[in-house]
Amino acid sequence: MSNWDLDPAHSEIEFAVRHMMVTTVRGQFHKFTVTTNFDEAHPELSTVEAHIDASSIDTGMDARDAHLRSEDFFDAAKYPELVFRSTGIKKAGDGYTIDGELTMHGQTRPVTLDAEIGGVVPDMRGGRRAGFSASAKISRKDWGLTWNGALESGGVLVGDEIKITLDVAVIQAEAAAAMAPSGVA
Repeated sequence: MSNWDLDPAHSEIEFAVRHMMVTTVRGQFHKFTVTTNFDEAHPELSTVEAHIDASSIDTGMDARDAHLRSEDFFDAAKYPELVFRSTGIKKAGDGYTIDGELTMHGQTRPVTLDAEIGGVVPDMRGGRRAGFSASAKISRKDWGLTWNGALESGGVLVGDEIKITLDVAVIQAEAAAAMAPSGVA
């Protein structure tokens, strides 16, 4: 088992939520870190932890992003970070389930991610690289994100179910350190 560091240039954390009951708004977080202690031979023994900067939310619309950072939603000034910590990994068919705890908006709740290992390959610089994808559906209300607006036609402005997807590339830490310029870890 060894530590693997995030390759942010090849990683994404995205989400999708229904808007006005008829369309889907998608967005992503641009600033995050992921650390994993990955056991290639026994992935179920691995661990993962992610820290996400709530203020880095981006849906492609500045006014909506400002509202999402506000007290109505993430309250990024008071709760600047979302954190996921794995508590267990199990084999599930061709993939895995990652049980963990998600802390968001000051509340911690259990979450299960459906995950796949994309593969482990030699890196172009002589190290090793791995890719993972994971997804989950959560209820935003479970974390106290309850702001909404009623529509005249019935229904609500913002859906409750949030679909989260992660595509993460990591580099074996020992190889990453060896490839770093002198004085940079």
